[in-house]
Amino acid sequence: MLTLFFRLPLLLALWCGFADFAVAQAPPAAPATPAPAPAPPAAPLPAAPLPPAQNLSVMVVDVQSLLQNSKAAKMVRGQIEQKRNEYSQEISRTEEALRAERDALQRQQTSLAPEALNKKGREFQQKVNNLDLDVQSKRQALEKSNSDALSKIQAAMLRIIADIAKQRKANLVLQRTDLVLFDRSFDVTDEVLQKLDQELPVLNVNFVAPVPPAASAEPAGTAPPATTAKAKRR
Repeated sequence: MLTLFFRLPLLLALWCGFADFAVAQAPPAAPATPAPAPAPPAAPLPAAPLPPAQNLSVMVVDVQSLLQNSKAAKMVRGQIEQKRNEYSQEISRTEEALRAERDALQRQQTSLAPEALNKKGREFQQKVNNLDLDVQSKRQALEKSNSDALSKIQAAMLRIIADIAKQRKANLVLQRTDLVLFDRSFDVTDEVLQKLDQELPVLNVNFVAPVPPAASAEPAGTAPPATTAKAKRR
């Protein structure tokens, strides 16, 4: 331990001398290279000329009013209502017949055999189902007929609006229902209505025929009549 104690200063001196020698032998640092001067700013490009501002010309049309008040629309509405009344009368007559048949079945409950009563009951239920299908078919036929007729009115109306817009050099047409406040001078509904009545004063509805209920077989759960063994042998 004593030997190590006396050698420690010597080792420290040798280490310090080696560090000084390493620092002394290191090559001098190269002088810093000066940063290049910033490039001058690029000259701004000439701005492109702006196109001339386009004047906005607006038209307003009340489409719902045209579909309510035009001669063609009123005529279509009358024909659809008449056909609806005809269908309602047909359905009412069928319902009355079914009610009478139902009452008759109720009176025959004690006189008919169970098998015969069940058969009549299935036949009656099939008639009720067919009536439901017939009602749906008539309603769909009316909706299709009305839609087709209104499409013809709308097509004529759009042609008239396009012609008026071209005459007025309008580049924007808005529906009245989409606006809250606007200058009434933009509204051309009356002009469109007048020309629409001239171009399409009469429109006959091409009624779509209802699809009749398909003739269905015996209701589910009805087994076909069994073939006897005697008949098989024949």
